[in-house]
Amino acid sequence: MYVTIENLYADLERSLEALRADASAVRRSRAVVEAALGDGGTYYGINTGFGKLAQVRIPPEDQTQLQRNLLLSHAVGVGEPVRKEVSRLMLHLKIHALGQGYSGVSAETFERLLLFAERDWVPVIPSKGSVGASGDLAPLAHMALPLLGFGAFWDEAGAAAVPAAEVLAAHDLAPIELQPKDGLALINGTQLMSAFGAFVLEKSCRLARLADLLAAMSLEALQGSIKPFDARIQAIRPHPGQIAVAENVRRLLDDSEILEAHRDCGKVQDPYCLRCVPQVHGAGRDALDYGRRVVETEINAVTDNPLVFEDGDILSGGNFHGQPLALALDFAAMALAEFASISERRIYLLLEGHDGLPRLLMRETGINSGFMIPQYTAAALVSENKVLCHPASVDSIPTSLGQEDHVSMGAISALKLINVLRNLEHVLAIELLTAAQALDYRLPLRPGRGVAAAHAFVRNLIPHREADYFFQEDLTPCLELIRTPALLDAVTEEVGALR
Repeated sequence: MYVTIENLYADLERSLEALRADASAVRRSRAVVEAALGDGGTYYGINTGFGKLAQVRIPPEDQTQLQRNLLLSHAVGVGEPVRKEVSRLMLHLKIHALGQGYSGVSAETFERLLLFAERDWVPVIPSKGSVGASGDLAPLAHMALPLLGFGAFWDEAGAAAVPAAEVLAAHDLAPIELQPKDGLALINGTQLMSAFGAFVLEKSCRLARLADLLAAMSLEALQGSIKPFDARIQAIRPHPGQIAVAENVRRLLDDSEILEAHRDCGKVQDPYCLRCVPQVHGAGRDALDYGRRVVETEINAVTDNPLVFEDGDILSGGNFHGQPLALALDFAAMALAEFASISERRIYLLLEGHDGLPRLLMRETGINSGFMIPQYTAAALVSENKVLCHPASVDSIPTSLGQEDHVSMGAISALKLINVLRNLEHVLAIELLTAAQALDYRLPLRPGRGVAAAHAFVRNLIPHREADYFFQEDLTPCLELIRTPALLDAVTEEVGALR
């Protein structure tokens, strides 16, 4: 079945259920491998060595040891472990790929992976060590180690590692013996890059809408103009993202008393961080949409090597090369960084004391610093994102004694991307807190229906402030509102689903 980003977790669960019920494609591809082992031919990674050692023929009695050695020798990852939720995605995506029946993996290995998924035994995987070609070799080797009784699983909370041997023994399970092709099928693939990309892009669908909501809140608080969001302006520069963003903001501002109150104020133009929201947010959306299409294609693809076909052919190729993902994930990081960059500019503008707002968003400053320092934090995160957006995909360092002479570095693109995502979430949380404070000063005028719903939702959790306090008391729940659907759900109940 086809797994989509929008329904990522549900689609993957349905895929695993289907494979538990019917793994006939896995059995068919395995039969091709078994036939090849008896025909005297030479097949890469099945009866040969790997990489530069592809010319070394491996005798039948050593072929299972070859696969075991492959996993153990490639499990050299370093760095902080991949978070449990992403490791789980890696496992599920690997099973989904193997289940398509082009990998030739043995039934025993495949069924053990399904068991890991069913019992939520999620391997502990170091985050660094992949160059994004020949597959995410080192991370995937760590993912597969528990099959052999090595490595570790996350505990239920995802806080501690439990040795895999202990988990297997506690459930009367012995390590399995890998069959020819098994090890190679397990570690060739782009599942680390794909999992990080899918994880981030699934969340980005909501963050893009939240960014539009926050821009609308800030625009109302700053008494900005709705004219730049006119549909006629977007129609003559018809980028899809730009059109969607402008429509979202118009709907969020519907029935605004604030807009009516300053309709004839004489101000001609707003700063770009308000006036160009459709163009900046829209370009970010279009970039993320490109990334979504690439990652969606990848998580439904077969990316190991060699590939096993029903007609009996076993073909070596390059589907494991991560270049499509590397470019897309670098692009996605840039898009998310721009959402944060323009958000920080709106935060700054809210503090300047425009159009009746108190400077630093408190009436008595001097003794109070007001909302000065949250903007510092946003500025620091935006600056860090600029460093993180240096593209990894333009780099390559040859490996495997020159056999693998061009690599994608897509795993580095993936690791940077999730850091940019986390920074964006914090910046948006700061804008949410700041815009809500600024909107308080526009009362009793009512903002647009969507903005009013968001403002009321925030104020039910967080009070207005007129003196310095421990800001984390409010930033923490704001971050939770950015990371969970509750705020956006409250707004869509009022104005309908945003685009």
